[in-house]
Amino acid sequence: MTRSSATQTEDLLRELTPKVVGSVARHFGDFHAAEDAVQEALLAAAAQWPAQGIPQNPRAWLIRVASRRMTDQQRSESARRRRETRALHFGYLSAAQSDEDAQQDDSLSLLFMCAHPALSVSSAIALTLRAVGGLTTAQIANAFLVPEATMAQRISRAKQSIKASGSPFSLPSGEEWNARLRSVLHVLYLIFNEGYVTSTGTQLQALQLSREAIRLTRMLARLLPANGDVMGLLALMLLNDARRRARTGHDGELIPLLKQDRSLWDMAEISEGVALVSAALSSGSLGVYQIQAAIAAVHDEAPSADETDWPQILALYDVLKRISDNPMVNLNRAIAVAMVHGPAAGLALLDELDTQPAVVHSHRLDAVRAHLLEMAGDRAGAISCFRRASERTGNAAERNYLLVRAAELAGP
Repeated sequence: MTRSSATQTEDLLRELTPKVVGSVARHFGDFHAAEDAVQEALLAAAAQWPAQGIPQNPRAWLIRVASRRMTDQQRSESARRRRETRALHFGYLSAAQSDEDAQQDDSLSLLFMCAHPALSVSSAIALTLRAVGGLTTAQIANAFLVPEATMAQRISRAKQSIKASGSPFSLPSGEEWNARLRSVLHVLYLIFNEGYVTSTGTQLQALQLSREAIRLTRMLARLLPANGDVMGLLALMLLNDARRRARTGHDGELIPLLKQDRSLWDMAEISEGVALVSAALSSGSLGVYQIQAAIAAVHDEAPSADETDWPQILALYDVLKRISDNPMVNLNRAIAVAMVHGPAAGLALLDELDTQPAVVHSHRLDAVRAHLLEMAGDRAGAISCFRRASERTGNAAERNYLLVRAAELAGP
């Protein structure tokens, strides 16, 4: 097996996974069993295709193998003939002849199923990565730094919850559509964020997660090309991911935005992200992802840190605050206020957050306060906040950065 053939197979399997799981679940009416059957088919393909070659119709191959597995699972004395006939017809005929619209509906249904309201956020993330992303349980567990057995239980519970809910494998209708789409976008947003800055571990970034979030959001954008929220989320991911190479040094140390080598930024991703958010905003679509993407675009389009248009960023945060008035938005807005009106103004806003449960124990609040105190010339206060922030983050790269900043301010 060559590296190129293995990579080609892996990329193809990731692309086909939601289509295959969706098709099998729709025809057999059992998402729980279909997802397991498709995972077995994916493992078989990963083992066979690099050596034997990719089949002429890889999607039909996967469906056929998964269908055989489903037939074995669902066979019973009372329904054997009906199920075998249905599975045989589906596996050998329908798979190769299904149209693009059905495939798109299946993929979209699968995304909505994985963001089912019966699931916790962590379960929805894990199930999305496995059923839609095609990642194995071991890969997901490794990305989140938990034992494989723990992740397997989480995924199993998620599928059992969906089964117990009795929800059909179909697209929601009416008011439920918008609510479930918001859940899908939120799950993808959280997957990207965990990849952008991992909550635990020695590395700042988990590239597998951020890349998978971008890939899945691209897929959603193809399914819903006119949706401004989807465009905004994809733009936000691309504009942040564009800085990936500049965010860490040779030893994996964190490099803050204002000190990054901007020649390392991915200009193609920036151009695509700017085009996406511009299209979303020009269409009149104004949501939290679009505004966050617009803020990221202002940062990315600045030739240097000193040339950043902070008044425009502050204006965008003012709009975001009106749309989504939450502590994290206010925390980030305080930075923009400090850059425009001085550190005292930003610190005053931080004082208002000291009673907010969502951020009061977060290392982010301490880190931001430390930077603003440093701007204000309060070295002792900044050192104290940098050290407290280092104690509250679970990410080793962030912790090291915060401790280094405290040591630099403390001097010899």
